[in-house]
Amino acid sequence: MEEKSNDYIYTITQALNEMKSELGDRFDLEKINLAELERRTGITRAKLRRFKEAGFVDKPHGLSGRKAPVTVLTGFTGIIDGLLSSGITNSSVCFDRLVENGYKGGLTAIKDYIAAHKDLVPAKRQIVDPQGNRGRRYQTAPGEAYQMDWGFVEVENEAGTKYKVACFAMICHCCGKRYIEFFPNAKQENLFIGMIHAFTYMGIPQFILTDNMKSVVVKRDEAGHPIWQKDYELFMGNIGFDTKLCKPRHPFTKGAVERLIRFVKDNFLPGRIFHEITDLNYEANDWCNRQNNVYHRAVDCVPDDKHATLCMQKAAVLEETVELAYYLCPERKISFDGFVNYEGRRFGIPYWYSGKTCRVMRDGYELKIFDTKMTKILTIHNVTWSHRDSFCKDQYAAVQPEEHPTMPVRIKIQQLDPPQFESGFERFNFEEGLPDE
Repeated sequence: MEEKSNDYIYTITQALNEMKSELGDRFDLEKINLAELERRTGITRAKLRRFKEAGFVDKPHGLSGRKAPVTVLTGFTGIIDGLLSSGITNSSVCFDRLVENGYKGGLTAIKDYIAAHKDLVPAKRQIVDPQGNRGRRYQTAPGEAYQMDWGFVEVENEAGTKYKVACFAMICHCCGKRYIEFFPNAKQENLFIGMIHAFTYMGIPQFILTDNMKSVVVKRDEAGHPIWQKDYELFMGNIGFDTKLCKPRHPFTKGAVERLIRFVKDNFLPGRIFHEITDLNYEANDWCNRQNNVYHRAVDCVPDDKHATLCMQKAAVLEETVELAYYLCPERKISFDGFVNYEGRRFGIPYWYSGKTCRVMRDGYELKIFDTKMTKILTIHNVTWSHRDSFCKDQYAAVQPEEHPTMPVRIKIQQLDPPQFESGFERFNFEEGLPDE
């Protein structure tokens, strides 16, 4: 019989071969001595007798191949089929989905089902040979184009609360000079502040390349031309640059700034600890200065050197104007209790300022509050990222206003003196009641 390497068959086969070599022609499988075979193999005689009746042939179990009509997956296969059709083949994910729907079985049954139903998984996208010319990286002249975008990072404070911080990034497409700045959010006013700081750092290019963010473009007309957001369109006219939009869902168009954001997340942010965003921005500025003064193989230059010699010959220098100051100091309404809300925190205003609005600017570790026309500084606060209200000097008047009657007072009531109560020591006054001498 054929030797097999599993269970009893291998042991029995080896013992039969030994007996056959010893007995020679006298060996007869039908008249095999089961007692001797039991001694050699250690298998019980009853079990050897069953093997002998089968001719010492390994036959499959009589119930092999049969499946139970009801299993632990009965009633749940539709959910797994839907997940497999969606391309989800992770058994742990499928297990969690089934448990949410009342599944009581284990993970192995799900793994076996997924392995047997791979045909439900949609085929992966095949990479075909390129047709025609290959793609080429486009290049721009020095000072012609900058790319900008937002990135986001999650911050966890000491209390365990998590919140998101927005990172504004801009890079010169020609030399790779970069600028980053962090803000509490990605509102349009912070976009303007970040762009002005970047233009001060790098100069003003001919146009900015960005994606279709809501603070830049509203929609496109029938011809496909962008309809700019009105405040952004006014900002472009005041600063003096144009904007080009990328194709939606096509990040390769502005791959330089996309790569910069990934580089910030991989190089600048890991393991960084800070007290407030002001500290983080100072560290980001130092990081940009270091990166702009080293050789980068992607652009084959030192960004600061090439930007100063070539790009700034075409890029314009940002001049300080009144319009520029308005963008750096956004307008805020003053609440009834004398506070303005800026970057999610409240700062006090002196009571003697009668205007309903003011302008606020964060400058380093100071937060300056101006009047509406920016002719006077109302107060200066220390930049604090605590959510407690920050009061200022003279926020409330020393003498509070008092209301007086506007009509003659005709109602009169009477007040009596408070009654006199006897002290508890009166009962110890032994001189009271004694006759006078």
